[in-house]
Amino acid sequence: MASTTSVGGRNRYVDFLRGFSLLVVVAWHWVFTIIRWSDDGPHATNPIGFTSGLWMATWLLQVMPLFFYVGGYGHLMAWERARRRGDRLGRFVRRRLRALAVPALALLGVWIVLGTILGNVFDLHWIGRAVLLVVSPLWFMAVYLLLVALLPVALWLHRRFDTIVLVWLAALAGAVDIARFRSHWDWLGMANMVLVWGLCHQLGFFYERIVEARRRTDWTMLWAGLAGLGGLVFSGLYPGSMVGVPGERSNMAPPTVCIVALVFFQAGVAEILRPRLEPRLAVDGRLRSFTERMQRFSMPLFLFHTTGMALYLALVYAIRGRSNEPVQPDLGWWLSRPLACIGPLVVTIPVIWLFGRRWTREPPPATVPAR
Repeated sequence: MASTTSVGGRNRYVDFLRGFSLLVVVAWHWVFTIIRWSDDGPHATNPIGFTSGLWMATWLLQVMPLFFYVGGYGHLMAWERARRRGDRLGRFVRRRLRALAVPALALLGVWIVLGTILGNVFDLHWIGRAVLLVVSPLWFMAVYLLLVALLPVALWLHRRFDTIVLVWLAALAGAVDIARFRSHWDWLGMANMVLVWGLCHQLGFFYERIVEARRRTDWTMLWAGLAGLGGLVFSGLYPGSMVGVPGERSNMAPPTVCIVALVFFQAGVAEILRPRLEPRLAVDGRLRSFTERMQRFSMPLFLFHTTGMALYLALVYAIRGRSNEPVQPDLGWWLSRPLACIGPLVVTIPVIWLFGRRWTREPPPATVPAR
C-alpha cells in the first residue's frame, strides 16, 4: 500500500520528524540557555541541574538521536533515487558533502574572522569564548558530514550483515564506555561519536521494515529503549539527563550507550504516533504547509539560530548592560520562558534572509517507494 503521506515522492511524516527535531533543538537553545559571565567570558548552562526531576524531560526533548535516525532513512532513499538515475555512489556522496559542508564552513569562517577582528580592535579578551558558544552546535554538522562520508561503508555493511550491524555497533559503544569508566581512557570516548551516532543513522536504514512490521514491534522498541535507559541511569553509572549538565558526566559529549537506548525509545514513540499523524498530514492543509515550511527552513534555522541569539543578546547588553541570569531559575524566569524565543527569532529571520535564502528553496521532488 502506498504511503498516504507521499507527495511529489517525499514522505511527509519523515519530513515532519526531521524538521520537528531540529526545531526542538533550536527552541531548547533559545528558551533554556542560561548565560553566566566569568573572567574568561560567557558560559552556557541550563536549568536541568537546578530543577529536580527535569532531567526526565530530556528523554523526549534530546531529539538528536531521532534526527540521525530519520537522516539515515533519508540518505538511503536519496541514494536509491540517485542509483536509479545512473549516479555513482562516490559522486553522490561528494555532492551531499558539498551541500552540507559549504554553509557550515562558511559560517564557521565568518565567526572566526569576526571574533579575531573584534578581539584585536576592541581588546575583548572574552571574544574567543563567545565565538565558541556561537559555533558549538556545529559539532552536529561535523558528525553528520562524517556519516555521509562513511555512507559507502554503512551501505555495504547494511547489505552484507543487515541487523547484525546494529548489535556490533551497540556492543562496541558499550565497550568504549567500559574502557572510559574503568581505565579512565577519556580520549577513547571520541570513538562513540562514530559508533553511537552511526548506529542511530544505521537504524534509519530499517525505517521501511519498521513501518511494515506488526504494531507490537513499535511497542517493543519503545519499551526496550525505555527499559535500557532506566537500567543504565539507575545503575548509577550514567547521569539521568540526556543533555550536558555542569558537574556531571555527559551522555552527549561524547555520547554514551544511553543514546543507543534513547534512539530505540524515540523511534518507537515516533512509530506509535505515526498512524495518528500520518493521515492528518495527508488531509490537513495547515499541518501539511507547516511541515513543508519546516522542511525548507529547519536547516538554515539550525545553522543561524545561535548567530541570531548572539546578536540579540549583544543588543540587550548594549541597551541595559551585561548581567548574569539567575544561577537557580526562579518563578519569574520560568514564567518568561514562553516569550524567550521571540527576540532571538526576530533577529535570526533577517540573518537567514541575508545569508541562507539559497537553502530555503522548494525541495526537488523525490520518489518514495510504495509500501
